[in-house]
Amino acid sequence: MAWSLRGKVQLGGLLLSLLGWICSCVTTVLPQWKTLNLDLNEMETWIMGLWEVCVDQEEAGTACKAFESFLSLPQELQVARILMVVSHALGLLGLLLSGLGSECFQFHRIRRVFKQRLGLLGGTLGASASATTLLPVSWVAHATVRNFWDDNIPEIVPRWEFGDALYLGWAAGVLLALGGLLFLFSACLEKEDAPSSLLADPTVPPSCAPVKESDGSFHLTARPRNLVI
Repeated sequence: MAWSLRGKVQLGGLLLSLLGWICSCVTTVLPQWKTLNLDLNEMETWIMGLWEVCVDQEEAGTACKAFESFLSLPQELQVARILMVVSHALGLLGLLLSGLGSECFQFHRIRRVFKQRLGLLGGTLGASASATTLLPVSWVAHATVRNFWDDNIPEIVPRWEFGDALYLGWAAGVLLALGGLLFLFSACLEKEDAPSSLLADPTVPPSCAPVKESDGSFHLTARPRNLVI
């Protein structure tokens, strides 16, 4: 099966959106949103995520404890929880609609115009999933920087820093944005169609005269074989 340019762009958008959605789900589960290293005990590292806080010790390993209350979380983590879950729902729905609207999915009962609208809607949802991923990750990063350089906090108090999950979240948002934009761009491309009909025979039959006129209709007679022009 030969792939058109539009089909290749749609396939690239699907792969990028799928990879971005998986990275976004992993980002939500990982606890490494914030890290804290204690100067008094360099062998101990604290990490905080959206669902739990963990302490990593070289000798004892890693011990985690889930947050007891949603309201006890900082404001940026509360919003991050909600937006990341919304991002997963938008990304999954965008993937399904984009797949149905792509050339990879062939179903004779679905019209081409309807498939194009499905692709546009899926690309829009993918771009929305990118926004709902980048916003909480960037907000948590902004709050971490603001608290790190806060002069009101004594210097002896340890400061939280960026965790690895933030970088993965930024990558997920970029992949989701690229996937959605590729699907929106594919809607501007025309599908390469084969000629729908053959050209008519340019030869014109000779003129024929009506032989009978009884009910208002004309009957044509064939040309005699012995006619010489």
